[in-house]
Amino acid sequence: MATTAVTDATFDSEVKQSDLPVVVDFWAEWCGPCKQIGPALEELSEQYEGKVKIVKVNVDENPNSPAEMGVRGIPALFMFKNGQVVSNKIGAAPKAALESWIKEEI
Repeated sequence: MATTAVTDATFDSEVKQSDLPVVVDFWAEWCGPCKQIGPALEELSEQYEGKVKIVKVNVDENPNSPAEMGVRGIPALFMFKNGQVVSNKIGAAPKAALESWIKEEI
């Protein structure tokens, strides 16, 4: 399963009400580091299908969700479990680092 695009309108239902842990990637089209980690997140989404859901929120098109989460820089990754933030990471990281962060939290 590839990453899912989430909007301000679907944030609660897709993230906060999910049965699975959710990694939220706040990103923008113009952000180089965001594009850098995009392929790794796609691969991890398929690798951890059924264990964790990875979603992407475009901050330019959906300003409310990042504002609510206090996002100041992108890429910003948040791990949600049972509707609550349990961990977050700011900035780009290699796939191995992203994977170990996800494994640690799920």
